Amino acid sequence: MYPTPAGPPPAQMAPPISPQPPQGHPESVSQLLARGYTLPCSTAAQAFTHMVPPLNRFPVALEVLLPILESSQSESSHRILVSYILYSMYAPHPIGINPFKSALYDTFIKERKLAIENQDAINSAEREQFVWVLWKILRGDGQDLGPFSPSQFVRSALPSKLRPSSLVLDEDQFKDDFADSTRGELQTEGPQPPVSAEEDAHAQIISQGATLLLAARERVLTLSEMRILAGVLPDLTTPSILTSYDLSRVVAFNPNLAHPLLVSALSKGEEIAENCIEVLSNLPPTMPSLDVIGRLLRDNTAVHDAANGNTTIADIVRLDVLGRFVSNAVQWLEEAEADERAGLVSDDRFAQGVQNLCRFYNSLIKLGIVDPTSDIDSAEMITFTLSHSRFEEANALYRVLAAGRY
Repeated sequence: MYPTPAGPPPAQMAPPISPQPPQGHPESVSQLLARGYTLPCSTAAQAFTHMVPPLNRFPVALEVLLPILESSQSESSHRILVSYILYSMYAPHPIGINPFKSALYDTFIKERKLAIENQDAINSAEREQFVWVLWKILRGDGQDLGPFSPSQFVRSALPSKLRPSSLVLDEDQFKDDFADSTRGELQTEGPQPPVSAEEDAHAQIISQGATLLLAARERVLTLSEMRILAGVLPDLTTPSILTSYDLSRVVAFNPNLAHPLLVSALSKGEEIAENCIEVLSNLPPTMPSLDVIGRLLRDNTAVHDAANGNTTIADIVRLDVLGRFVSNAVQWLEEAEADERAGLVSDDRFAQGVQNLCRFYNSLIKLGIVDPTSDIDSAEMITFTLSHSRFEEANALYRVLAAGRY
């Protein structure tokens, strides 16, 4: 008798695979909110629309979105995104018929009160941005928010005239019999003061200007948009609503706007001026950058500088920006040349940069802004032009610099 052969060993049990939540399920919406705050608001809202079937959107909004909107413990960026999605669900129609208008308004009143009472809190700037977003939505201007991400909003400061204490809405437009009893407890100091037509129009103009200034980081503004911004730039730079990265993008897309914007910012105090000086010093040697710096070097607008007393924009840029800008531009071009030799880039940024920088520096010599005989002013450029004398512009500048020294 032979032993009965054993059967094949049982297959090793595979670990259970957690199923992905179905489209439109609250878990999938929560996953969207967790990563969607870095996307433009309109893109995240479209993702929500595609993810959730029409008949499920209202229940999902009640279950997932509304608790985030009403929770003060939630991140401001997430609450901004939720506010925009609730608005966009009924965006083709006036805000007055949006079923979430009362929740949005009650949140606006509550957060406005907290923002006013806690102006010095660590997260006060983020809360103020959230209040401003709610104000825009409730005024019917939510479409202005679409191109920008919630993360962009929370890292930008608001101008003083758009702080929560200046943002007032007409309560009669948002009355809800079911919410009247609770809303009275959220008022800041009794009933809100009436809004004059002049104050309302002014706040609207500043809000529109802030939206356009944010848009100037992404595209070239039209002439009409530039005219709207021109009248409110002083209000938008106290404090500046743009970060260092944002300012460099405004220079790249809208140099005609960047010049008055930087003049206004350089006149607003030491902290804002230092930020602008840092941005200008690290701009790449492109035509828009050189155009802006050239204009600032010829701008005789009087300002008060903490270090130098009464001075001008031109003097500040000449003393604090020009030398650092030239050094950083030379370093930028050396890195661009190394990338070109390594085959990492296929454009002509290096050649264009050398030509632009040499023409720019030559024009500064002709205008008497830099001294070709001074080692402090021109030593670095002599070395640079000699190293790149194969370019006609560098060769011509080297001859000018050499003639002034020998």
